[in-house]
Amino acid sequence: MASHRRPARVTVLTAAAATAAASLGAVPASADPGAGPAATRAAVDRLFEEAEQATEGYNRADEKADALRRTVSQARDGLARGQERINRMRGVIGLVAGAQYRSGGIDPALALLLSSDPDSYLERATALDRITARQSATLAELQREQRRLDQKRSEARTALTELERSRAEVARHKRTVERKLAEARRVLASLTAEERADFDRASRTGGRDGGPAEELPPMADLAPGSSRASAAVIAARSMIGKPYVWGATGPSAFDCSGLMVWSYRQAGISLPRTSSAQRYAGRQVPLSQAQPGDIVTYRGDASHVGIYAGNGQVIHAPYPGARVRYDPVNMMSHVTVTRV
Repeated sequence: MASHRRPARVTVLTAAAATAAASLGAVPASADPGAGPAATRAAVDRLFEEAEQATEGYNRADEKADALRRTVSQARDGLARGQERINRMRGVIGLVAGAQYRSGGIDPALALLLSSDPDSYLERATALDRITARQSATLAELQREQRRLDQKRSEARTALTELERSRAEVARHKRTVERKLAEARRVLASLTAEERADFDRASRTGGRDGGPAEELPPMADLAPGSSRASAAVIAARSMIGKPYVWGATGPSAFDCSGLMVWSYRQAGISLPRTSSAQRYAGRQVPLSQAQPGDIVTYRGDASHVGIYAGNGQVIHAPYPGARVRYDPVNMMSHVTVTRV
């Protein structure tokens, strides 16, 4: 997400949803109109970072909710199949029980005595014994199936309860993101056109020497990486100019980790949804050894991510109001390079 200038500060970790909700629910930063453009830019920078952390929480909760929805759906299908199997078994047992009832339950010895054809009766009795044995086995299996079905019902209820909690977590993070972004828009609106231009320039350099290149790195720079890494870079390049939308995974809009998910998927690589998980999706290498196609995460909590494009540049979805673009790889602090 945000790729603008970062003042020194303590990074809030978002390892647990409760901690994230508490930290992100704090009173939003706002600029004192009398403090000057620098303070205003710092306030916007802080709000964008807090919104980005909340977006990480949203993406994490949404990913969990998707998995739980699949679990609940599978559990319901399993319950339906299990109930159908039990109904069939009950039908078979019912047919045999009905036949025995209609026979009057005559004592076998008396039935043999009264039979006009003892040999035929003995054959029928033997067959009945086999049927009764199968009926007993079916009854035992029915009881086992019923216990399994009861266990599945319990698991489905647990998954459904967890899904509802996860949906509430998604909604909570969504409200936090929207609140932070609304405050950032309000502060940005207080900037003059010149101050806004300065803000945009600072966001693309991180206050470091050398601004963003006006040309994408040449295709030859892709040679050191694998063919799949090159394909991911090419996919990301094709999205240059697409708008940033938090929670989006393309192809019409992206947030920072969503752009990585989409780009690597085009190369046949499946990535986790969040940037904090993407940091550990492969082997970490020094920045000096970065190759095109490497994942580049920023800040101590890895709440922002881009793809290394070569020539000291990354492609990333910066923050709301900006579009997918290329910027210097060292635009933010705590740079980590991961080779997938």
